[in-house]
Amino acid sequence: QVQLVESGGGLVQAGDSLRLSCAASGRTFSSYAMGWFRQPPGKEREFVVAISWNGGTTYYAASVKGRFTISRDNAKNTVYLQMNSLKPEDTAVYYCAAGRRPRDYQGAYDNWGQGTQVTVSS
Repeated sequence: QVQLVESGGGLVQAGDSLRLSCAASGRTFSSYAMGWFRQPPGKEREFVVAISWNGGTTYYAASVKGRFTISRDNAKNTVYLQMNSLKPEDTAVYYCAAGRRPRDYQGAYDNWGQGTQVTVSS
């Protein structure tokens, strides 16, 4: 088990950038694949991006590819989501998750954070 805490959300304008962090507890963080998901208001939670345990493999949703970048620092037990050129449709609660394989579906992840709100105004 690993506990996850997201931070870095906030209110920004369209075109701005924001970096989310997800801090993990436990000594096994480096063995987990990590993912970011988001839940827009009134919609289902959706996949954003995933990264393998060593950062060697990443998967992006088409809607964020080229604008968002995932990275991780295993020495700091932290995964990051750099979000550039933000759009109003990026408004959502963003969740990080830990699992065994970097996949684009929620069932691949066993551990979830509480989420951080990102609001992008037009």
